[in-house]
Amino acid sequence: MFQKKKINVRTKKEKDTHIISNILPNNSQSLNLKKPKWLKIRLPSNLKKINKIKNILKNYKLHSVCEEANCPNLSECFNQGTATFMILGSICTRKCPFCAVNKGRPLEIDLHEPKKIFKVANKLNLKYVVLTSVSRDDLKDGGANHFAKCIYELRKKKNIKIEILVPDFRGKEKIALNIFNKYPPDVFNHNIENVPRLYTEIRPGANYVNSLNLLHKFKEICPNVPTKSGIMLGLGEEKKEIISVLKDLKSVGVSIVTIGQYMQPSKYHLSVKKYITLREFKEFEKISLSLGFLKVFCGPLVRSSYHADKQYI
Repeated sequence: MFQKKKINVRTKKEKDTHIISNILPNNSQSLNLKKPKWLKIRLPSNLKKINKIKNILKNYKLHSVCEEANCPNLSECFNQGTATFMILGSICTRKCPFCAVNKGRPLEIDLHEPKKIFKVANKLNLKYVVLTSVSRDDLKDGGANHFAKCIYELRKKKNIKIEILVPDFRGKEKIALNIFNKYPPDVFNHNIENVPRLYTEIRPGANYVNSLNLLHKFKEICPNVPTKSGIMLGLGEEKKEIISVLKDLKSVGVSIVTIGQYMQPSKYHLSVKKYITLREFKEFEKISLSLGFLKVFCGPLVRSSYHADKQYI
């Protein structure tokens, strides 16, 4: 098990509200940084195809993280006929101030969701499916069983690869891992997000060491399944801290890493402290490869599920 100096994080119980908002008060001082030209996103040329996918998801009452989290790559991914399904509803029990997803008390689980995802995967002829979810601290298994049901249904489709991007299953890691041991994905992804020094600010309720241990324990029970993790830059971290995080990820068996630029979803979210240059991203890519990661994806618009099929080992 990964061991490191204990990280102080906020553990105050979340208020039992229904849905708070998709935004939170931003107490950090806005730096009014000008967005660099390399972060300009081209408008999609095939709006018809994008709207088709949006309508299919809407008709089946399914959520995509592309829309819920205001992903900058939404138009490109939808235009290519791919999407990352966000299961277990669209309301998160955590209050991470960098995230655009709704916060509050989640609704009941849609028990038909696994079958609906299977139908949509067939309709869109998907070869690679990414499943992610909000945090569900209200559930006894953190939502792991629902992930497993989705995996079970998708396995009915031939020649399909399944990646899961999971929350940390706080306090329920053992239960979740036992479930995934029975219904393993093709890629197990859990984002470390940033450096431990900033966890109290950017990931209240989460713990850096616990996230590393989740990746480590999964690799122990499913050694043949690649593990993956993502880091977002621009929140005040230092280069040496990022290198330390990369070394930690490598030490727990992670083989795929993604590194992208944090972009503020709204004025109410955490401010961008720095825009990372293309040269700096290239340097982090070289460092990551030198540490022994099998696949490394670095760039301003890189996200965990962006071109996930190309990241597969």
